[in-house]
Parts: sequence; structure tokens; C-alpha cells
Amino acid sequence: MGLNDSSPGAMRNGRGLSDQWAESVVVRPRTTERHITVHKKLVLGFALSILTLIIVTAVAVVLSVRYEECGTRDGPPEVGSRAAGGSARLNGSRDRATDRGEEEVQPWRTSRLPGTLRPRHYELRLAVCMDNFTFSGDVSIEIECVNATRFIVLHTDRLEVLRGGVMRIHRHFAFPLNQMYVVVLHRELKPMRLYRLNISFDAAIEDELLGFFRSSYTLHREKRYLAVTQFSPIHARKAFPCFDEPIYKATFSLTLRHDPQYLSLSNMPVESSVLTEEDGWVTDRFSRTPRMSTYYLAWAVCNFTYRETQTDSGVTIRLYARPDAISSGAGDYALHITKRLLGFYQDYFQVQYSLPKLDLLAVPKHPYAAMENWGLNVFVEQKILLDAEVSSSSYQMELTMVVVHEICHQWFGDLVTPVWWEDVWLKEGFAHFFEYVGTDFLFPKWNMEKQRFLTDVLHEVMLLDGLSSSHPISQEVQQATDIDRVFDWIAYKKGAALIRMLANVMGQPLFQKGLNDYLLSHMYSNAARDDLWNKLSQAMRSEGRDIDIGEMMDRWTLQMGYPVVTISKNQSEQLPTHYIIVNQEHFLYGQDPRSNNSLQWQVPLTVAVGNASMISTEKLIWINNKTEMHRIGEVHENTWLLGNINQTGYFRVNYDLQNWKLLIQQLHSNPQIISIGNRAGLIDDAFNLARAGYIPQNIPLQLIGYLPEESSFLPWHAASRVLYQLDKLLDRTDEYSLFSDYVLKQVASRYHQMGWPSPGPGNEGNILQASYQTEELQRELIMLACSFGNKQCHRQAVAYISDWISSNKNRIPPNIRDIVYCTGVSLMDEDVWEFIWMKFHSSGAVSEKKILLEALTCSDNTFLLNRLLNLSLSSDLVPEQDVIDVIIHVGRNPQGRDLAWKYFREKWDILNARYGEALFMNSKLIGGVTEFLNTEKELNELKEFIQNSGVGAGPALPRALEIVEGNVRWHRLHRRQFYQWLRKPQNSNGFNG
Repeated sequence: MGLNDSSPGAMRNGRGLSDQWAESVVVRPRTTERHITVHKKLVLGFALSILTLIIVTAVAVVLSVRYEECGTRDGPPEVGSRAAGGSARLNGSRDRATDRGEEEVQPWRTSRLPGTLRPRHYELRLAVCMDNFTFSGDVSIEIECVNATRFIVLHTDRLEVLRGGVMRIHRHFAFPLNQMYVVVLHRELKPMRLYRLNISFDAAIEDELLGFFRSSYTLHREKRYLAVTQFSPIHARKAFPCFDEPIYKATFSLTLRHDPQYLSLSNMPVESSVLTEEDGWVTDRFSRTPRMSTYYLAWAVCNFTYRETQTDSGVTIRLYARPDAISSGAGDYALHITKRLLGFYQDYFQVQYSLPKLDLLAVPKHPYAAMENWGLNVFVEQKILLDAEVSSSSYQMELTMVVVHEICHQWFGDLVTPVWWEDVWLKEGFAHFFEYVGTDFLFPKWNMEKQRFLTDVLHEVMLLDGLSSSHPISQEVQQATDIDRVFDWIAYKKGAALIRMLANVMGQPLFQKGLNDYLLSHMYSNAARDDLWNKLSQAMRSEGRDIDIGEMMDRWTLQMGYPVVTISKNQSEQLPTHYIIVNQEHFLYGQDPRSNNSLQWQVPLTVAVGNASMISTEKLIWINNKTEMHRIGEVHENTWLLGNINQTGYFRVNYDLQNWKLLIQQLHSNPQIISIGNRAGLIDDAFNLARAGYIPQNIPLQLIGYLPEESSFLPWHAASRVLYQLDKLLDRTDEYSLFSDYVLKQVASRYHQMGWPSPGPGNEGNILQASYQTEELQRELIMLACSFGNKQCHRQAVAYISDWISSNKNRIPPNIRDIVYCTGVSLMDEDVWEFIWMKFHSSGAVSEKKILLEALTCSDNTFLLNRLLNLSLSSDLVPEQDVIDVIIHVGRNPQGRDLAWKYFREKWDILNARYGEALFMNSKLIGGVTEFLNTEKELNELKEFIQNSGVGAGPALPRALEIVEGNVRWHRLHRRQFYQWLRKPQNSNGFNG
């Protein structure tokens, strides 16, 4: 590793350097030269100098930057070292972190890079050997000195670093604790100058889904390999030495050498491709990238084929996948919508897509659904490949939204990147919000942003954010190990919900204007939340609306949780009837104690007044204090109040008991007066307010008594979600049939009315039909009926499975296959399980494989469930990324809950080693296995597990503990009252307090 000064003098006409690069930098003054008298010491010094010169020259010659052929390098010379994660091999006593008389400043001991240097350009050359899964590389980094320093500190992890060059290096060493590599120079680098740092390195192509990793697939019974990168958030350092923090944006020029049977891909198009005659290898050089963060650099080496299209503005879009997937047309749908989406985002943001091409790469194995590397988006196969003959509408919708999400990141993330990980929601929240906006552009009849967003984002994240173990959406990140925890549903879903609330407060035109200004002001750079608030506030002021967005949104982003807003009619005789009293407090499931009851928000509350035949226009009220009184339209004894119209706000709404009674009566008599979104919102709020003890248990049960009159999908979907939560709380209780019978009573009439879809593969499940909402309602009703034990539903599912087995022709409609498979496996014998297991292995469609595997977890046979658990982890019969789903789904099965919980604890060390570093995976596993534990015995087992083994699991285990404590508390406090009401003779329109 060496360093060259590439500017003979100070940088001329350079622009001023930002203070943000100079934070926490301390520069040691130069030491004065010592005078040495001329006698024996001089002779000895002269001899040592000559010897040192010879050694340095030899090192420079041996280790000067070279571009080697594929294969392992000879062992590093004496001054070489293995980087962070290995043992440093240094000269003599210089392997210690500090020498006697060494500088007191040790910037490598802090978790962040010191900011004294910043990279401007990386010239990265790699030779990739797929035969032995190794790669070697040279990187030449042009760096700018911001503050004088003798230290070069950058990131490496698991790289064998060699050094070469001409500048004198005092010493160099790895600091594994912070995954840093340190070069200490004999003389200081000078501010405003450019230097070049040259490093050679070797590494393995790992098998663990992060950094530069390998994957495989089978084609014509032949196993084939590919290698691909996953650098977000802090894994670029596993593939090359770099300044691996988001703010250190630079340009990249990449050259890849590889066997000619493979092709290589990167962020930019191939500029030149040369076949070397000596070894027959190909050298691909890619065009220089724009300025971007290290974690968005990407490359892949594979033998895939592709389909392509082109936008009107000349951007080439290609989808690369397995040759058989491409030839079957499985990638055509994603390619088609990507072309439309690039045009949509360019029009919406009024900012052009920045690169000449966009590749979509479908890989068999990946730690996440997808990764938005600029110009090279990587997807796991089941989130991008679509077989129209066998894929359900829900699968196609999920795939669509993943693509919409990643394309949005080309602006929010790639073009404008958060300064630091504490504001990761700035990119993930926007991309998640635009999943619904962008999907509405593609398919307006789905009405995603106004409807499906409520159940799939708002209601889901409020479950998590109502826990005392939640956290603010912007949270401090210090250590590298802290970064993983910011990638959770709070960042994604709460971020999206807050952005949606803000967009509704501002109005669409001003919201778009503010986003355009934000993107243009920070393109190819970084931004923090205040940068966004400032641009949105400016947009508001341009129309004479003086709202300080920053002041409002800081309450929502820097505080955890959300409020429950209680609206009640004025009962005081001193005030007229058109006043209402509004109270806000921090909503928590565990009300004992209300530790954060002092929290307050600026709440944009919309309120309407209604009666049996009409509802008023909504009125916006800003709630800033704990309790406020507000004037509203005339409120009579029989008029009801409705808050948070269309659920645009991120909060729950509670009412006095009389208002709940009036709303329930309204839903029973004429539900259409209340909007679809608010009907879904009332169901979700009522069940969760009851679960947290704010209202009696009977209110939500009476409320869903109106469902036989409900003809829209969304309220049914909201009901299905809350009933599923209750089902898992109650499914092992003696009186469970009281609950299941009550649910079936609500479902029966609408289920029989809607019936089943017509049989046979084809387009019945195709989401592009106008009848999407009808199909989704039909599917929801079938799922509820079969799950809660409707006999006719069971007979139909068994008949479908029997027909498939006897005819070997699958005539089950794609849209309901998952329900039918699961129901059949749970009701039928072991032969059916073996049949589904066989079909899982023989199926080539990724969507079909997914639901076949999940169906195997539905068996009532504990022997088969145990067999599946053991096969999933100890063999390659189950894809690695699906192992977690197997364990979770076994745990959701009442017959398998104990098995999965026991298996999880026994195999924790293996699971944590395999998935612990992958964002979401460990959290998903811990949450999925524990969320439905609800006995004192299970709670004690969880506490014991946390005490003995819970190291390295981050916040997932404390959250799991709180959820299980809440489950146990609900049984203790509310189960008796819940079943007591269910035992009463039902009066669907009554209000039995």
C-alpha cells in the first residue's frame, strides 16, 4: 500500500472545504529536527539510513501496484498485513496499536472516520476467479486532504491487504474493532492537496450473502455459479478498501477480469471489453460513475441472459436472469413496468434519471427482497420473476411494489443520499410511500395509496410503535453494530406514514414542488432531515402558508410512538353544543405505567360530524396541547363525531362510549355513510384500543357485527388482520370455539354470496383485470372461512387437492392456491404432505415454490413438522433465505408453536451465525417465532433464553419480551370479559356495555 502526492503545490482555485469534513480532527504539530554531533552516532545513523533505503526500495519494487492474473498471490512480504478481522503482521514491534512516543491522537479508536481526508475518485481493478471463489484487486484512491494529518484511516473487513508505493510509511496496522485500516506516515499530508493511495488486496468470494458473495442455480441438471455484491449498509469494505460511510461520495471506475464463459455487470455500461490471448480471459472496463456513496457501487459475474427495452429518453433497461427464466418470459412483466416507472418518476419529481442504463438482476439468493444499487438493481428471484399461469394476484401485487420501491430509490437514495444512517428513513420512508403512489400510477383501479396503504403500512407499523420498546424514527447511530437496527419497519413504514400525513397537510402540488427543490439542491450529494423540512417549508411559504414543517415534524421524528386522540362532545352546560373536547396522550399497549405520558405532538386532526343520512365536510384542527376545546358544527344527541378522515394522520382516535355506540349503530344501519378508509380505521382502532385497555372488549366485537353488510375489500382486510392476531392469542384456549363460531357467523353470508373463483389455470388470478378488488374480497372471505373452520370451505379445498392428486393436473385457481394447499395439508393424511413436498422440488416457478413450502408447515402431524424443521436447516433442500419462513410458519401453526419455539432455542447459535449480520432476517425470525407465545411458562422460557443466549440480537429480543408480556397480560386482564360477552345472546344492533 502506498501513497503518492498528485499535486506538487497547494490545490489552486479550489473551492472552500466544508467544516463537516473537519469535525473532531486534531492535528499534531510537527516535531523539530534534532542536531546530532558528528562522531560514531552519525556513522551508525548513516549506515541505518542506507539499509532503510535499500529495504524501502525493495518493498516499493516488489509491492508496487500490479494487476495480477487469477489465482492466489504469494504470501505477503514482511510489511504486508491482513486487514480488520485477521491478525496484523507488521514490522518488528510495530504491530502494537501504540508505540512509545506515538501521537496521542488515535482517530481509528472512534467509530467514525476522522474527516481529515475525503475520497474523490476510485480506480478499482478486480480479477474474479469463479473456479476457487477468490478475487484479487488493486484500488487507486484519489484523496483530498482537508486537514493536515499523518494518518490515513479507511475501512477494510476480511481483506488481505498488501502495500506498495513510494512514500515513506512509518507503520500500518488493522484495527478490527472498528473494521479500520490505518497507515501512519512519516510526514503530514497538507490541506488543499490531492494525493493518490494505492492498495493491493486479496479476498474470498463468500457464501454468506454480504460483501461480494456467491450463489448458484441448476440448469439442465448442471450446477452453475454466479457472484454478486451486497454492500449496504457497511459491506463495501468486505470487497475493497474504502471510505465506507455515506457522506464520502466519490466517482468510481471499475475494471473486471473474468473467465469468458461469464459476463460482468456494474452500475455503468461496459466501455471496452478485451479478450487477452495469453490466458483467454476477458477484461471489461466500465464507464465512470457519477458521485455516489460506496454502498451503492455494485458488480456481478454470471452467465445469465437478458431481455431489454428502451425508454423514450434513450435509457436502456435490461433484465438479467437464469437463461430458462428469460426464455419463459418470467422477467417480461418487471421489464415492462420498469420502463413506465422511469417515466412516471421523471414526471413526478421533474428530475431526469441520471444514468444511461438500468439493469435489473434476478438472483437465486439474496439477503433482502432487493437492493437499489444505482443502475444495477438486484432482486431475489421471487420478487421479480412472474409466471402468469401460476402466480396469484397478491404475489403479482407484491412483486410490483418491490420494483416500484427500488426504482424510486434511484432518486431518493442514489441521487440524494442521507448524510448518516440515523436518517435512513429519508430514503426508505419515501420509497415505501411511493410503492403505493407509483403502483396507483400503473394500476389506478387498485386505489393503493388511499386504501391498501392503511392496512399494510399504517395499521401494521402502529402495532410496533405502540410498544414502550419502540424508538424514534431518527435515532442516534454510533457504532457499526448500531446501523443494522435502524433498518426496521419503523424506518420504512412509519417513515412512509409520516410522509403521507405531511403530503396530505401540504396538498399534492406544494408537496411535489418541495420534493423537486430538495432533489435539485442536493443531487449527487447528501442531505439530512432539516434539508427536506426547509425545502417543504419554502414551498408552503411560496403559496402564503406559513407552516414551519421542521417544528411540526421534529415532534414526529425525534419522539418515539404516536398519540391516541380522544374526541368527546362537550358535556358542560356553560358552553354551546358546537364545541368538542380533544385530548392527546401517548398510546401504549402496556399501560402500567404510562412512563412517557409527557410526550406531545402537533396533530393535524380532521373531524367530521354525521348522522344516519349524511356526513359533514371535514374540518382541520391543529392539536398542540394535552387538552383543547374546539368549535365545530352543530352536535346533537344523535349526531356522531368521526376523527382522522380517511386515516391520513399517524395516530389512533378514541371517543366517549356514547359516540362509539352511535358509530356502531351507523355501521349496522348504513355503513356507506362512512368512507371505506374510515370503516377500516374504526375496526383497527377499536380492536387495538380494547387490547390496550382504553375501551371495553365488547366494543370491537359489536362493531364487526356489521360485516355481513360490508361489500368492500378493505374493511374486511382490516378485520381479517385483527382477528388473526386474536386467533393466535386464543387458539390454544378451552373456549376457542366461542370465538371461531362468532367470526364464522360474521363471514358466512358474504362468503356464500361471493363463492369460489372458477377453476383452472389461466388469467383468473391475473391482477390486471378490472375486478381486482372483487377478487381480493373473495380471497379474503375464503381465507377467513377455511381458517376458522367453515365445513363447506374445507370440503371444497379437499376436493381440489384430491382432484390434483388423481389427475396430476392442477386446476386450483392461482389466486387461492396458498389457502387450498394449507387447508388440504392440515386436514388430509401424510400422503398429501409427501405429494406437496414432491411438487415443491419439481416446480420451476418461484412463486409456486414459495406457497408449496409454506403449505408444508400447515400439517397437524408434529412428526412431519419436526422433519421439515430439521431438513430446512441441515440440508440444501430448502433455499437458505426460506429457512426463516419455515420456522416462523411452523410457529404460527398451533400444533407447531411449541416445536418451533424449542427448535429456535436449540439452533440459535447456528441461526445467529448464519443470519445475524443480515438486516431484518434475525429480527424477522425472533419476532415471528415469539409473537404468539402467550403463557406464563413461555414468558419465563423467553426470559431465560434472553439471559443465557440473547447476545447479538439487537432490539428484537426486548421487543419480543414486551409483546409476550402483553399477550400474557391480556389473558390475565381481558380474556374472561372477552369470552363472557361472546357467551351472551347476541343482539347485533345493541350496545351491551
